[in-house]
Amino acid sequence: MKCVFTFEPLEQLKTDLVASFPAVQFCFYKNVTLAEQEMKSAEVIVTYGEDLVDEHIYQAEKLKWIMVTSAGLERMPLKAIKEKNILVTNARGIHKIPMAEFTLGIILSHAKGFQRLWENQKEAVWDKQTPLTEIHEQSLLIVGAGAIGQEIARLAKPFGMKVIGVNSRGNAIDHFDEMYTLETIHSILGSVDYIVSILPSTEETIHFYQPAHFESMKKSAVFINIGRGDVVQEEVLMTALNNQEISHAYLDVFAVEPLPKSHPFWKMSNVTVTPHISSTTMNYLPRALEIFRKNLHTYMNNDHEFINVIDPERGY
Repeated sequence: MKCVFTFEPLEQLKTDLVASFPAVQFCFYKNVTLAEQEMKSAEVIVTYGEDLVDEHIYQAEKLKWIMVTSAGLERMPLKAIKEKNILVTNARGIHKIPMAEFTLGIILSHAKGFQRLWENQKEAVWDKQTPLTEIHEQSLLIVGAGAIGQEIARLAKPFGMKVIGVNSRGNAIDHFDEMYTLETIHSILGSVDYIVSILPSTEETIHFYQPAHFESMKKSAVFINIGRGDVVQEEVLMTALNNQEISHAYLDVFAVEPLPKSHPFWKMSNVTVTPHISSTTMNYLPRALEIFRKNLHTYMNNDHEFINVIDPERGY
């Protein structure tokens, strides 16, 4: 059985895979272009999920399974995959620890004015009037109360925050004080201090945030997007920021990545840009490949208990 990687893991990770699955012919390539010839005869393809196109799927005559070592699937050729009835699994769930820590870091940094303090240090400014706040008894709205959202909620509770969630059904979940749905979110927006968006990119969520959402928020509210860049039109967000409808936006995801150097976000004083890095730590790929290893055992044993199976029709 041939398994083709369209990226090259660290040497130790490759060695462990080869030693653990001697019956599998692993082919590791630095990018999809170099992997194309081998992919045509591959039974399994492992990818980050941003490099495959329809042609790859149609030409891979023996392809049975694609492992995506990320959670996002919006750039996958899902229509072609569905036509060929190919199994797709992803690495959903491995992001919760780094992304939750990243989010709490942003919230604490904002409350304690760390950006301003760092700027003061550069200029040797001793300013004891730097405004600092607390996150104790502040309210946190997590839009997308899945694995990542639940971990953010769990970390936020010991700080004394009120944690409110949004999911598809509005059903109660551990660590959340209240739950709403996307349809009822308007009723809570005006009373929260921090809004964290972890929405995926689907037909239902693209451009979800409209001007009315930001108009409803507190002028002191902080909007944090670590989900997908296309859930809010950048023009809508910039208008809200320019009109001071919210105080600050921390953005880790964008409609176009890398964010062009000419983009206004870079120079806006009430925007903090990070390069889609909230889930990135040294533990990322080992965790993703652990899911792959479990699913590979399942695949080779002709079992059906796969982890994180994706519905190509729904995109998640």
